[in-house]
Amino acid sequence: MKFALFSLMSNIPHALTGEQLTDQQKFNNVLRQAELAEELGYDAYGIGERHGEPFLSSSPAIVLTAIAARTSRIRLLTTVTVLSVLDPVRVAEDYATLDHLSGGRLELIIGKGNDPRHYSLFGLQEEEQWDSMEERYELLRRLWREEKVTWNGRYRPALHHFTSQPRPYQRQIPIWHGSASSTRSTELAARYGEPIFSSNTFHRLDKYRDLIDHYRERLAHYGHDPSQAVVGAGAGALYLADTSEEAVRRYRPYYDSFQGTDAAKHNNSPFNGLEDNIANGPALVGSPEQVIEKILHYYRAFGHQVLGLSVDGLTESEQHEQLERFATEVAPVLRREIPSTIWQSKQLI
Repeated sequence: MKFALFSLMSNIPHALTGEQLTDQQKFNNVLRQAELAEELGYDAYGIGERHGEPFLSSSPAIVLTAIAARTSRIRLLTTVTVLSVLDPVRVAEDYATLDHLSGGRLELIIGKGNDPRHYSLFGLQEEEQWDSMEERYELLRRLWREEKVTWNGRYRPALHHFTSQPRPYQRQIPIWHGSASSTRSTELAARYGEPIFSSNTFHRLDKYRDLIDHYRERLAHYGHDPSQAVVGAGAGALYLADTSEEAVRRYRPYYDSFQGTDAAKHNNSPFNGLEDNIANGPALVGSPEQVIEKILHYYRAFGHQVLGLSVDGLTESEQHEQLERFATEVAPVLRREIPSTIWQSKQLI
């Protein structure tokens, strides 16, 4: 198994002290976190995209470019690029530029987004989100694979013999499809035989397993080999301690604080508190042994090769503690137990 550290750059008051970082402090925290992730041997670092409080991640291409300048090996992901509201020409240009500046370490995860504020902000009706993403993605694929593209669609002006510049550094920038709530995303990924990344963040295992199963079924329908499917999956939280009791006690204030945010309310969590989330949901809170067993349990359901983690919201010292403990006490076991066919030259832990 490979491991990616993700950040949405949420900047909310600290759950215990009430203190809040300045925007500048949060940016610096994210840059240091990415450097630490590479130092500890994580395989990838991802920046999400949000447009509104409390998130500072409105320009992931710029943040990832700064991370690229401070790192040399770690893969750089977008988690996700909200393609449903973006101009594919601009996306093609910005991320091809980042691909060059990072020496070919970029991988794009695309999605329609998880924040309903995006749509009206960019002049899109919410009911158009899936049609918009499909059209924009088909254009983006062509822009990165073809020159002198002629195209006409609904969501941007027509193109006539247009070649985006710069051309990508990689022969093909890898593209994943973010999957959280609808078979529209798994259908699109299966059509092109491309990998998916399940959010696996807010709901029970069955919801995400059904989407992953649908993806594999539709791969076969489109003539792709389901046994070669590449799947990634997120996790609800990460907090390790020597015992489950200590982990729950230390993490509870953070959990309770997040549950009070508008973002959490929008996701309609089905869990009745932290203990329910740990027992029946994706939260990785407990001893290293418990977390290993839980990840193996999810692997048996999902068959995923990449695990996405986040330590957003914790103090910087706790972020360091959690990332180091995971890298030394959890990751080595999972690397031995779970095969992975991707990023073979990037295995660092």
